[in-house]
Amino acid sequence: MYVAVKGGERAIENAHAWLAEDRRGDPSVAEVSVAQIREQMTLAVHRVMAEGSLYDPDLAALAIKQSRGDLIEAIFLIRAYRTTLPRFGASRPVETGAMDCDRRISATFKDLPGGQVLGPTFDYTHRLLDFRLAAEGGTPESAVSQQVAAAGQMPRVSDFLNREGLIEPAGEGEATPPDLTREPLAMPADRALRLQALARADEGFTLSLAYSTQRGYARNHAFVGELRIGRVAVEMDIPELGFAIGIGEITLTECETVNQFTGSRTEPPQFTRGYGLVFGQSERKAISMALVDRALRWEELGEDNEGAPAQDAEFVLYHADNIQATGFLEHIKLPHYVDFQSELELIRRLRAEAMQATRQEAAE
Repeated sequence: MYVAVKGGERAIENAHAWLAEDRRGDPSVAEVSVAQIREQMTLAVHRVMAEGSLYDPDLAALAIKQSRGDLIEAIFLIRAYRTTLPRFGASRPVETGAMDCDRRISATFKDLPGGQVLGPTFDYTHRLLDFRLAAEGGTPESAVSQQVAAAGQMPRVSDFLNREGLIEPAGEGEATPPDLTREPLAMPADRALRLQALARADEGFTLSLAYSTQRGYARNHAFVGELRIGRVAVEMDIPELGFAIGIGEITLTECETVNQFTGSRTEPPQFTRGYGLVFGQSERKAISMALVDRALRWEELGEDNEGAPAQDAEFVLYHADNIQATGFLEHIKLPHYVDFQSELELIRRLRAEAMQATRQEAAE
């Protein structure tokens, strides 16, 4: 057994060396830098930060490089590193109403204070390969400057509906919501905990659930009331000073959906809300999160549970985390020799017994 362990160690070391060699690729090709990944693969960097629960573009870019572009592996690296960091305090809730927006759109009202700001988006691009990008060293043409929404308080689209009482009031939430990164997920989960889980959930899984609600599995028809992408200030209370100071700013994507609601035994007919908020520019994830959030609210709104996957909080939250899913999935490729041998012997015995019974029936 000792020899087998030593042989296994050598094999693992060689596998690590081979992995490093494959990660580097052809040595004659210039190595990609962390700075290049951070600046030119921003959407991948933002996803790793969002699902890794750590806002640091440099570390996210490093994780992408180390993982050879496997974003789930990069998210795993970021979460593992996050556990080593000391926690010395908590910031104030960010004020997204004061966001300095690069992109701000609404599918419900055309004319908005501050205007519709298209910003950097694939929405209006042709899905055609641009072979000019293969000509390395090319400099993109200067973008036509747009009117960017000014920093400061901007009224939300939902405020327009709220003036007439046509949309449910925005919930204030708990003073101190639970922290999913420090305490394990437990059921039943309130909305604050569900939103935390969705914020770091796998984008593809969340997207699939959101799509299912649009196809009728929960009858959840939604409009994008407002989608914002931009920078917000992060402030922290300093007890010694007696007031809060700014410690930096982060980029966020926020989505609030406006959903149909015909009323229930406890609530009048009105529009309801779905909400999504994630690190970086991740609008697909934010919209998906808002749709799933609304589907999970069926009970508090007095709606019927139609048995849709997106309405099952336990199903959604326990299967949304890609790190947990990956760990459980990939553990089956590790050695299970003893378990398999027992299954193999069982199958052999059952087959032998079946064959013996067949012979006896034929003899009779």
